[in-house]
Amino acid sequence: MTAVRLAAVDVGASSGRVMLARVGPGTLELTEAHRFRNDPVRVAGTLHWDVLALYRGVLEGLRAAGPVAGLGIDTWAVDYGLLDATGALLGNPVHYRDGRTEGVGDRVAKQLGPARLYATTGLQHLPFNTLYQLVAAAGTPQLEAAHRLLLIPDLIAYWLTGVIGAEVTNASTTQLYDLRRRTWATDLMADAGIRGEMFPPLREPGTPIGPVLPTLDLPGTPEVVAVGSHDTASAVVGVPAVGEHFAYISCGTWSLVGVELDAPVLTEASRRANFTNESGVDGTFRYLRNVMGLWPLQESLRTWGTTDLPALLRQAAEQPAFRSVVDPDDPTFLPPGDLPARIAETCRRTGEPVPEHPAATVRCILDSLALAHRRAVQQAQQLSGRHVDAVHVVGGGARNDLLCQLTADACGLPVLAGPVEATALGNALVQARTLGVIGGGLAELRSVLRGTQQIVRYEPRPDATAWRAATRRLGWAD
Repeated sequence: MTAVRLAAVDVGASSGRVMLARVGPGTLELTEAHRFRNDPVRVAGTLHWDVLALYRGVLEGLRAAGPVAGLGIDTWAVDYGLLDATGALLGNPVHYRDGRTEGVGDRVAKQLGPARLYATTGLQHLPFNTLYQLVAAAGTPQLEAAHRLLLIPDLIAYWLTGVIGAEVTNASTTQLYDLRRRTWATDLMADAGIRGEMFPPLREPGTPIGPVLPTLDLPGTPEVVAVGSHDTASAVVGVPAVGEHFAYISCGTWSLVGVELDAPVLTEASRRANFTNESGVDGTFRYLRNVMGLWPLQESLRTWGTTDLPALLRQAAEQPAFRSVVDPDDPTFLPPGDLPARIAETCRRTGEPVPEHPAATVRCILDSLALAHRRAVQQAQQLSGRHVDAVHVVGGGARNDLLCQLTADACGLPVLAGPVEATALGNALVQARTLGVIGGGLAELRSVLRGTQQIVRYEPRPDATAWRAATRRLGWAD
């Protein structure tokens, strides 16, 4: 079969884009058709996503892409839109960085029991999980009026096709999905005071959803396909690994660090280590930990008003290693704002030297993030029993030479960086397989990646003693 044109709609926490893919046997090419900003809006003290602007950006991108045979949608996880009985949206979705869930997770854990929550959903405790957002919204007029709840990629798919559903890789991030039964956890919902009837039927990645509505006046009538609609699920498909003995780091605003398994890990040790089990493509499980990722660096650049990241990275590489380290997952760093000031205050509080200029702050961020990568890769192996021979870094972080080298040094393993566009590539590969353009399982899809995409290898440098010492400074077991 000849190659076909597909649109991969990929919306992240800071921007969205429509990528045009050309896919066929031995062919995988990707170009950007359209990019648009994703700027949250604070109204009356609540931080919202401007989802209508995002949808407009998607439509503009699809028109710019021209005729395509199919399209798939992936976005970030946990956030949702509420629809009334007519299918109308009940206000802009609330942003996961909004403060409404503060303290809710601990209250829910006391009510339902952390062991039960983990045994049912397999998810790590994150303060913004959908479960906690819904408990925080209890009694509000919007939630009371809601007929349906749609996660963000399912909401965009509904507006494109008129078909309601919930794709499982994203549903599994809500802490309202029964991982072993592969259904909504209705008993848990009921005990948390959440109406189970709001949740739509589930669908697997690779399921055709339907053609785009003719009223949208898009080029042609492409088939909308359910891909791994959680962007990390598509990114893991886009990891060009050989075999099963690899770890992945999908590195952007967040770093998702883990291994790919055939079964979840639901042990007490896993729960205490705060590892998460999320559904992947082809019945796999993404066993991982969410690490804060490049968010502190992104917010620091915004605070400094600079876009010259390459110059800052060159200067940071010349800074002394491990002069200052912080726990990147400290909740202090979660909200937007002046991250350099918060990093400095955290260093004062923990007795670390305070970074004195931007290059020192950047080195602190990247040393600390590499340490978090090290801890997560080590624990993923210990808790899952899956040995790792290499670490694949995909996403925007694959462009960061300093971070990739530090991650190789920290983990004591080769780092294979790329592709940067793993999410869009994974999205397009699942579409192409659904439409019969290519065949095979994940191994065959990844073979196409290895044959078409550039990958950069970083070998670890022999300084393991220094990394162990820095790990101990953060109070982490090594």
